[in-house]
Amino acid sequence: MSRLSGFFSVLLPCAVFVLVLGGAIWTIAGNQVATGLPDLLTANLKRSGVEHPVTAVLLNFRGYDTLLEIGVLVIAGVTGVSMAKTASLEDPGFRTADPLLYALQRWFVPLMLVLAGYLLWAGADRPGGAFQAGAVLAATGVLMRLGGLPMAFLRPGFLLRAGLALGFGVFLIVAVASAVVGDAFLAYPSGVIHALILIIETALTFSIAMILLALFVSAPVNEALDPDEGNPP
Repeated sequence: MSRLSGFFSVLLPCAVFVLVLGGAIWTIAGNQVATGLPDLLTANLKRSGVEHPVTAVLLNFRGYDTLLEIGVLVIAGVTGVSMAKTASLEDPGFRTADPLLYALQRWFVPLMLVLAGYLLWAGADRPGGAFQAGAVLAATGVLMRLGGLPMAFLRPGFLLRAGLALGFGVFLIVAVASAVVGDAFLAYPSGVIHALILIIETALTFSIAMILLALFVSAPVNEALDPDEGNPP
């Protein structure tokens, strides 16, 4: 009897969710497809605070979507860190002692940092932005970690938590503040739109990089030997 009641307690919420989701899909499918969105975007691009249409959509006109996406990334990062099998994500035992990698670091790390900064700054009027800059910054962190450079911010503590939540927190604070002093949630006050978007993108860059790097270093290590390298099977 208890198993049957437990089954129905799970079945009922699932059935309600399916009905609500089906009703929403049915309603959306019956709506007329908008055909003038590119023209509407072009007409309102100047008031978005940036000159690139993708950045305008992601951080202004459809800021809700980006805020939720960052929230999902934060949850993924926290989950990955919590499932890590090492006491510290900055574990010296997983570093690669390769002289070639050390030599590459001296050239690539500064270049990748400059590239990440450029992508962040260029996102306002050309392809780039926080997601691309964060990915390059995370790749820089991966290279630094494999080369054995100290990365104290990966140790459990304030820096790791702050890095994971920085982008989402700044985005949410700006959204709430804009609702208080402006017209609506994520409706940036005129005159400071560009500055607010730049602040949000800067915070998102560091947070995305931290999340991707944390997911990389918290992934399980495959210690299986590779027969192709001459090791015994």
